[in-house]
Amino acid sequence: MIHYLIRRFLQSLVVLVAVTLCAFLLVRLAPGDPARLLLPEEATEEQIELMRERLGLDRPLPVQYWNYVKGVVQLDLGTSMTYKQPAATIIFQRVPNTVKLAVATIMVGCMIAVPLGVIAGTHRGSAIDLFSMLFALLGQSMATMWLGVLLIWIFAVNLQMFPSTGTGGIEYLVLPVLSMAYPMSATTTRIARSGMVDTLSEDYIVATYAKGVSRFSVYTKYALRNALIPVVTMLGLNLGIFLSGSVVTETLFGWAGMGQLLNQSVLTRDYPMVQSLLLISAILFTIINFLVDIVNSFIDPRLALR
Repeated sequence: MIHYLIRRFLQSLVVLVAVTLCAFLLVRLAPGDPARLLLPEEATEEQIELMRERLGLDRPLPVQYWNYVKGVVQLDLGTSMTYKQPAATIIFQRVPNTVKLAVATIMVGCMIAVPLGVIAGTHRGSAIDLFSMLFALLGQSMATMWLGVLLIWIFAVNLQMFPSTGTGGIEYLVLPVLSMAYPMSATTTRIARSGMVDTLSEDYIVATYAKGVSRFSVYTKYALRNALIPVVTMLGLNLGIFLSGSVVTETLFGWAGMGQLLNQSVLTRDYPMVQSLLLISAILFTIINFLVDIVNSFIDPRLALR
């Protein structure tokens, strides 16, 4: 197990190095001179050259990359062209809102999808199985944007139960969470159901029945553990997406998170901010994937031996 964790940690470090390299090249390969973009249009060539020296853009690329990595380690992600402030300061102001939205979405999705998928997988052909398949089919067929607009039209415009846009307490969370949780829970329901169906058809489950073990014990003690591995993996991927900022949902509902900030930064060509957001998103994905591998290795220790 220890060797497996060390190997996965080293692989994650390699990914993080590649991520920093891609983020570094993003601004350097983007059209336009970053020094010129940071200065007013009437800036002289001498002022532009001074800004390039200040930003270190006059140095060789390897030196620039090394300085960039040192800055990332010290949480120095550059200066936003739009806000004229350190990008890290602006981003970390948005992080709590994105975390709040992501955690609420995962919790709601899990409470719906996991029980529904497991029960459907253990009662194939029943009414609840048919309902779960219809639930999953509808959820996977709906675009997040369309579902969000539909929720606003029903619950904000017509019923006036919840606010349509803004950042705040629980009442502001309900609609964006539902718009993201339903498609996520639809996919997770199908994965949980398939996992239970496949696991219950394994030979060791048949042998367990032959030993006289109760059906409930077979479901909860033997089958559920293996069926949860793909579910945990899917939930980890979704958590990474949500923590990186759901651009569509946050923009639609006016939720002041990292997704909305990324959309605004792309529209205003704020390259340092885009660079920083993509870097943070990639780091979050890498960390979450590493944690998911750890959780899966504890669920099924055989994964660490492969």
